[in-house]
Amino acid sequence: MSDWIEIGKIVAAQGLGGQVRVYPNSDFPERFLEPGTRWLQKPGEAEPQPVELLGGWVIPGKGLYAVELAGVDSRDRAEALRNSRLLIPEGDRPHLEEGEFYVLDLLGLEVFRQSGQEAIGTVTDVIPAGNDLLEVQLNVAPTEEELAADAALQAKLEKIPKNKRRKRHFRQKASQPKTVLIPFVPEIVPVVDLENRRLEITPPDGLLE
Repeated sequence: MSDWIEIGKIVAAQGLGGQVRVYPNSDFPERFLEPGTRWLQKPGEAEPQPVELLGGWVIPGKGLYAVELAGVDSRDRAEALRNSRLLIPEGDRPHLEEGEFYVLDLLGLEVFRQSGQEAIGTVTDVIPAGNDLLEVQLNVAPTEEELAADAALQAKLEKIPKNKRRKRHFRQKASQPKTVLIPFVPEIVPVVDLENRRLEITPPDGLLE
């Protein structure tokens, strides 16, 4: 799927006429408002298929769009598209101004402290805010206390018969990866090098604590 970009996901039907609710993964409203060809990938299907978006509108207070797709003219047909993905070809990405970036391009970038070039961690999310925030998973080794807690939890799980274990037991962890939020502003993130998959930060005192 490297040739495609997901712009949204269909999460439910909207009304009775075949419209669908879309959770956006794009900062460009025209993707859901302006008529034109999009591509639809249904769950379990490997290849997306072209679909005509006839129009759309914002659902107030929901963070969602309602869109009308050609050939989808009933609530049952709309419900059948639940969890389908709306895509565009990678080449259709709008031009960005200097200093603007696509979220997908930022995810996975390795983060370095500019002074000393120490590897800090990896970008795992971008959180919209007044100034966007980079969620960075730090390269921090677990403490002895965390390792001991992990061992104690594992020992506890081993005493539970397999037929009585619940999924939640396997999801519990005594230690979780440590993350920090870094304001995505030039003063703190002066270097974003997409070609080499890295960015450099000049964190103020206490930001990484």
